[in-house]
Order: sequence, then C-alpha cells, then structure tokens
Amino acid sequence: MASAFAGYAAGDALDFLAREQSHNTFEIDVTRCRYAEFYQELGVPELGFLLVCSADFPMAEGFGADIKLTRSQTIMQGASHCDFRYRRQREQD
Repeated sequence: MASAFAGYAAGDALDFLAREQSHNTFEIDVTRCRYAEFYQELGVPELGFLLVCSADFPMAEGFGADIKLTRSQTIMQGASHCDFRYRRQREQD
C-alpha cells in the first residue's frame, strides 16, 4: 500500500505523516495536497473531490478484497488534513 501511495505523492504532490505502518495497517494523514490546491484555485473544490478523492476507495479495492479504507475527512472538502486508514481484514475462522 505504501508503494502505491508513493505514486500519488510523487513530485511533491502531497505532504503526509505516517501514523502507523505494518503488514496489516497503513495509516497516514495528508497534511498538504497540491491536487486540492489546484481545484481550489480553479474555484471548484467539489469537482476535485469527485475526480480525485472519490477514486481513493475503488483504488483501495484494487489492493485486494481483504483491504479496507476508511477516511472521515479530506482537505478537498475543507478539512485540515485527509485521514487515510488502510487495514487488512483478517479472515474469520
């Protein structure tokens, strides 16, 4: 998950803090988002949310059926940071 996220952060596109990283967990807070800045400068942050942020959940599904993403806020919607929480769901016995 970390390597896939690095692609989105390439070229200084994102500033982020890793909160936790393990085999089953990848938690980060994006503290600055150049994508959000771009759409805010255009005056259409809601379009940015639809085009950029909405893709985060389908992308997480691509990591595997056992990976779940939760995110309660985004910079694009006016929050101070985006809180990405990826977790590997363990199979139930």
